[in-house]
Amino acid sequence: MSKHDLVYLTEDASHDAIIDVINEEAFGPGRHTRAAARIREQGPHDRSLSFVCADDGETIASVRMTPVLAGGVKGHMLGPLAVRPSHKNKGIGRELVRIAIAAARRKGSEAVILIGDPPYYMPLGFEKVAYAALDFPGPVDPNRVLVVPIGDDVHQRLKGKIGWRKCEAVMPAATAEDEGFEEPLRVYGALCFLTQRKTPSFRP
Repeated sequence: MSKHDLVYLTEDASHDAIIDVINEEAFGPGRHTRAAARIREQGPHDRSLSFVCADDGETIASVRMTPVLAGGVKGHMLGPLAVRPSHKNKGIGRELVRIAIAAARRKGSEAVILIGDPPYYMPLGFEKVAYAALDFPGPVDPNRVLVVPIGDDVHQRLKGKIGWRKCEAVMPAATAEDEGFEEPLRVYGALCFLTQRKTPSFRP
């Protein structure tokens, strides 16, 4: 890839078809039987906290966030996160995770939760949830349940069932100008540089 190719954008309905293709390519048909998928089937994800990466206008990666009630924590579940094979190992997935977490903080989410590989996610700020503290609608490996705590006493309150929660109406996706940037986020090599007018929302 040449420089100036990658742009990170807030997801909208026009991305649905290609996101389905990307997730099918990454996880196969078995993805619908996983515990996390069962939670996502309970209600819609939050588009205002979900993002895609485009390369020269082609969507090549996606991350989604779903509002959940996890024990006593009003948070969001991150996933699926998927990058097309042609663009793996370029830091795109990690950048999407960082952007989604930053957006969740701005929106007042108490935590970002996922089921994933600790070696990949813990350097991005995730911590292990207490063993078997959360009751998922399906089998999970408790060692792979991770959280970025944002609110107070999150670990103490992450006990009980986890499921989709109805939250406030989702506002229209913010534009780059609304977030304080004069143009969409663009990646140069492996780094994300911003045209900043206010406190930066996204960091590399």
